[in-house]
Amino acid sequence: MDTIERTQPTQADLLNELPLRLHHNAYVVKDHEANRHFLEDVLGIPLVATWCEKNYRADLGREVEFCHTFFGLKDGGALAFFQFADEEMYQLTQAKEPPKVGSHYHIALKASDQTYEELKQRLAAAGETFRETDHGYCKSIYTTTPDGMILEFTCDPPNVAEIDTLRRADAHSELARWLGGDRRVNNDLRHRD
Repeated sequence: MDTIERTQPTQADLLNELPLRLHHNAYVVKDHEANRHFLEDVLGIPLVATWCEKNYRADLGREVEFCHTFFGLKDGGALAFFQFADEEMYQLTQAKEPPKVGSHYHIALKASDQTYEELKQRLAAAGETFRETDHGYCKSIYTTTPDGMILEFTCDPPNVAEIDTLRRADAHSELARWLGGDRRVNNDLRHRD
């Protein structure tokens, strides 16, 4: 899904031009060095910027010191992380009740076939846990950073254009069908006998 196009007219007043790309995500880590080691040394994603800052937080009534790191992606986007100088701020940024099933909260990055295979080799060589899933419309590697952020790396199948055309044609009708209570599976690519 390299490009997202309007599949049919809707009542929504959509943007004339979609946002260009992901600029960065934002995720809080406890230990920047452990995170850097995983992303840069294990996965091979380079640290491209470190911003050391402090600002006044009116909601806390005090100044907060933090460090913000960015790990570069080919399109200019970045995986970005915050570490705070004090433990209290770290605790205040953590979810009070993490979900019992957390796998649906993740960030997915598209990779070439070559990069996908290299990532698998790097993770295996480092003894890092990962799983691989063939979704039919893409295959994915899932791994977890030291602070629990789930990273997914996806790779498209050779017939990705055909698959995209199929789903674009019925995106709205399939959503309406599912929301209406018809829960039939429409991913014949994944759910084969």
